[in-house]
Amino acid sequence: MLIAGLDAHICDYCIDQAQDILKEELKTVHPQDFSRMKLHKPAEIKEYLDQYVIGQDDAKRVLSVAVYNHYKRIGQPVTKDEVEIEKSNIILVGETGTGKTLLARTIARLLHVPFCIADATVLTEAGYVGEDVESILSRLLQAADYDVAAAEKGIVFIDEIDKIARKSDNPSITRDVSGEGVQQAMLKLLEGTVVNVPPQGGRKHPEQRMIQINTHNILFVAGGAFDGIEKKIAARMNANIIGYSAGREQEEIDRSNLLQYVAPQDLKSYGLIPELVGRLPVVTYLSPLDRDVLRLILTEPRNSLIRQFTKLFEMDGIKLSFSEQVYDFIVDKAIEFRLGARGLRSIVEAILIDAMFEMPSDKSSRELKISREYAEEKLGKTNLSRLRVA
Repeated sequence: MLIAGLDAHICDYCIDQAQDILKEELKTVHPQDFSRMKLHKPAEIKEYLDQYVIGQDDAKRVLSVAVYNHYKRIGQPVTKDEVEIEKSNIILVGETGTGKTLLARTIARLLHVPFCIADATVLTEAGYVGEDVESILSRLLQAADYDVAAAEKGIVFIDEIDKIARKSDNPSITRDVSGEGVQQAMLKLLEGTVVNVPPQGGRKHPEQRMIQINTHNILFVAGGAFDGIEKKIAARMNANIIGYSAGREQEEIDRSNLLQYVAPQDLKSYGLIPELVGRLPVVTYLSPLDRDVLRLILTEPRNSLIRQFTKLFEMDGIKLSFSEQVYDFIVDKAIEFRLGARGLRSIVEAILIDAMFEMPSDKSSRELKISREYAEEKLGKTNLSRLRVA
């Protein structure tokens, strides 16, 4: 096929070849030009997070500063004073459903560095069934489109870090394959070393060529629910109540949210080895969700649940609206069932399931108003209404 220009013609084969050459040239000259990248200030990053994540100001501030400093490290010019800025890896502690993974995913939308979310639950020691620690970097490499230079300046979110806690404090003669063994394998990875990474994943392609990645400039953010860590915090904070310090005034402790007092020694007591805790120097927490926060989560964020379902009905030409009493009813049920933020969707789905089944086929009704009576009736018909706090 010949394509006509002003004074000449070019064939489709030449166009394809020229496009490939351009792609390769641009890749080698500007793999990802971090020096020209827009440097988002911590306040700007937090402002962006506020649009999608309700509350959790402490965690958002810590994450915003960490990402900002990471950007600065990436664009750091080489100077004669030889001051090398070290990275500060972060660990987020919070109950399930409070927004740890949501924070990571939201930051991923803003970032211009490769970003991946890895799950610690599937990791085992090398040689055992499961995934090696190096598979975390395989995902980062895929996110960077196999550009090693870009991947070496990326950010990794390791979810469910508490699931690799040591099974007991006592040293055992048996191997802790998915616990302490994985923590030890992660030590050099977090601190900074050259790792041989299988580009197509771990053990399914043993003949593949390994790619070397230097993790010195990769920022690691770990998150975990740490179920039961409140007992460790309470034990530590009440440790000095007997003895010489008993007569002094004790600081008022908020027992409804003990996570705000979390410290590295609590993570060590929970089962993380001291070497790993030392490589995650920034410890922050996510507060449990109370009634007011759940109410805001339902309606305020850009991608709030109510907006999502309104959009779903709008695609079928149906106008969906809720009364204010329905919002209060949904939040009350979420607190009663102890389902957290994730449970809000379960309750809204249960209320709307009949309407979502019938209305797309029913051309006569193009509007649906949800009243409290309607919501109570529909939820009462579902298995969800049988959930009760034990």
